[in-house]
Amino acid sequence: MAGGVAPAPRALLCTLLWAAAVASGPGGSPAPGAFGRVYRGAVNISAERVYAFAYSGEPGQVDAVRVNVNSSSENLQYPVLFVVRQQKGVLSWQVPLIFRGLYQRTYNYQEVSRTLCPSEPTPETRPSDQTIFVEVSSMAPFNIAYELLVTRLENFQLETNKAFNFTASPSQPQYFLYKFPQDVDSVVIKVVSDAVYPCSVVSVQDIVCPVYDLDHNVEFNGVYQSMTKQAAITVQRKDFPGEQFFVVFVIKPEDYACGGSVPSSIHGNVNRTWNLQRTKNLQVTIVPSIKKSVYVQAMFFSFLSFLSFYLGSVVVAFVHYIRVRRKSSAGRLSPEDGSGIMTSSHPITASTPEGSSYGAIDESSSSGGHQLSSPERRPPAGSDTDSSVEEESDFDTMPEIESDKNVIRTKVFLYLSDLSRKDRRIVSKKYKIYFWNIITIAVFYALPVIQLVITYQTVVNVTGNQDICYYNFLCAHPLGVLSAFNNILSNVGHVLLGFLFLLIVLRRDILHRRAMEMKDIYTLDYGIPKHFGLFYAMGIALMMEGVLSACYHVCPNYSNFQFDTSFMYMIAGLCMLKLYQTRHPDINASAYSAYASFAVVICLAVLGVVFGKNDVWFWVIFSMIHVLASLALSTQIYYMGRFKIDLGIFRRAAMVLYTDCIQQCSRPMYMDRMVLLVVGNLVNWSFAIFGLVYRPRDFASYILGIFICNLLLYLAFYIIMKLRSSEKLLPIPLFCIVATAVVWAAALYFFFQTLSSWEETPAESREKNRPCILLGFFDDHDVWHFLSAAALFFSFLVQMLQYTLYPGAEPKGLGTGLQSEAETPTCQRHKLTYKPKCEELCRGLVNVEVISL
Repeated sequence: MAGGVAPAPRALLCTLLWAAAVASGPGGSPAPGAFGRVYRGAVNISAERVYAFAYSGEPGQVDAVRVNVNSSSENLQYPVLFVVRQQKGVLSWQVPLIFRGLYQRTYNYQEVSRTLCPSEPTPETRPSDQTIFVEVSSMAPFNIAYELLVTRLENFQLETNKAFNFTASPSQPQYFLYKFPQDVDSVVIKVVSDAVYPCSVVSVQDIVCPVYDLDHNVEFNGVYQSMTKQAAITVQRKDFPGEQFFVVFVIKPEDYACGGSVPSSIHGNVNRTWNLQRTKNLQVTIVPSIKKSVYVQAMFFSFLSFLSFYLGSVVVAFVHYIRVRRKSSAGRLSPEDGSGIMTSSHPITASTPEGSSYGAIDESSSSGGHQLSSPERRPPAGSDTDSSVEEESDFDTMPEIESDKNVIRTKVFLYLSDLSRKDRRIVSKKYKIYFWNIITIAVFYALPVIQLVITYQTVVNVTGNQDICYYNFLCAHPLGVLSAFNNILSNVGHVLLGFLFLLIVLRRDILHRRAMEMKDIYTLDYGIPKHFGLFYAMGIALMMEGVLSACYHVCPNYSNFQFDTSFMYMIAGLCMLKLYQTRHPDINASAYSAYASFAVVICLAVLGVVFGKNDVWFWVIFSMIHVLASLALSTQIYYMGRFKIDLGIFRRAAMVLYTDCIQQCSRPMYMDRMVLLVVGNLVNWSFAIFGLVYRPRDFASYILGIFICNLLLYLAFYIIMKLRSSEKLLPIPLFCIVATAVVWAAALYFFFQTLSSWEETPAESREKNRPCILLGFFDDHDVWHFLSAAALFFSFLVQMLQYTLYPGAEPKGLGTGLQSEAETPTCQRHKLTYKPKCEELCRGLVNVEVISL
């Protein structure tokens, strides 16, 4: 027991002896110091130095003092210790000052400069006396030289709208004071530098001592950002009760946090001195932010801009109503009349130009024949037909053939009536499932998303770490707890226009139901079959895109980007399904299979965000899935869903290739479909090869590009086939098509004005930040939100207005559509070989439409 406690009294005795020696040595009493004078000396275990710097503070003025020390010693075992004692605080550090980098690398600095926490201004009318004590000591058994310089800062307080230039390094951080002017409630701190590196940190801290101004503690207090060439922080008066704050500038010892790499010459756990190489010239400017009136103007602008679409829709509907009334009063037929009486202007009795055709229909090709919509509709007795036609007609309308899908859908020349044979009510209910399912999906998807982004915003506000979210900080206007309210407000267009589209669809649906109840002959037997379920789903998807885009912009970063793109995938997919459903109402995909496909795409998008950056295996698997899915979908489209995909598909595919390509080179049976599918597969294979070779980091946008390119390709083919069939463009659809093209072009211009990028580090992303361009409130990406909402709305109208009527009928709903000669059941326009069959169709008032794809 005695041997265990003996060392303690000896250690205590040594400590007392050392304290007595210090008290009786030359450093025991403080030496008076002068500001601006360099003091040189040496310290060891038995000798320390104490300096006293006295000064008088002016009334109402903040005085700041900066201490600069230097030591030539690199001995880490015996550093020189500097302790500064003030009236309300103590600050200490050692030289060499050690910074730690990645993988525990250490960096040593012999020269250190620190700004002391300034004394608060006194309300007294006379100057106040202040004294600062600087103690220099070391535990080294030998002398270590040092240098000491204490100065008073003249430019410590920053002024509004006045740039200030200075230099900082890891061991020489800087911070300055800023006071809010009386008429300013919010300011933006803008920091710029000509050099990308060294990486730096800009922090805003309250007037509290100590000030955290070193790399290892700058994140302990306040709001902070990493920086390369540019940084911007918006500060509000309400967040600082004292109406003043410190702006702190810290240089990091390594650049990896800003996207830089550690030089190869300093790899390893060794000590290096990089003080002279890591200085950075900075310029800080504090400017007032926007006033509250700008917020009000921006909100009025956002809502009024899109409410004008409501006004325009009401005007168009009113003009259409007046026009219908005038024609009704003039005795012309309208759907609202509910009468199926044929007038002299009926297109069936009107003459049509010879030689018009639809798609690839050949007048000499009549092997496919044409099936009537219902077996009950037969030509009246006494019709002038020859025996051959009667036999062919009898064969074509046999119930056995009518019920065989393989015979009907594999005909060389298909008509719309061939693919709209199912009961209208059953098909309508099938498509309404799209609407109810997307509402369910939206609720279950949006609620956790909203909860997550609220958590993100809370973390940003509590920790002050503004590197979590990738805003355009030069145009980020906070409101309440939201850091960038302008990016959220600009998504209001998607919600308002999506709701307007739902109202337009509802109106057309009501008019269609009313005409059906009145058994209007034009509604029953002419035009494209009208099913509104997909339109309702498109409207909900547009609204949800606005909601989820706003959620994403609460805190945009790589981990929640799929929130912004998920319903973009669904919008593109629903538009393609609607285009296909227009001419293929009976064989379009069900809601369950469609949404299951979208779910698979979203899962792939999430996996791509996680694994798609550098993992080659992921891109190989995804490219294979992409190519195989393209081939499978092409096969289903080409054979109208009659090609089975099972284990025998490879044998059947090999047989088709052998018989049609090797044994004899046959012309494709469905040439138009083949052309589209070949082009579509080339486009998709190109995407797959591009992804496999370049492996883009923004995987979500990559998938979105695939969807958009396929949609545009199909839409272009659809319009080309309609124009090729001599269809006419009426004014309102033509206006929507032109408006769609123009607005999309303008929207894409602003979309490619990159203002931030979560593919890079936060500091590198801030290099792309730019000021506001609209009302001093919205940036380029906000304009993209406005224009893309309008472009999607016009795109939806284009799809809706393709529901056409023949020339004699009045349009239903908001305006008329693409006038289709092929949709007019006249004999010449359908290029039927036998005139009696044409007369049979004309008398039967059968709804026919040639199918191009």
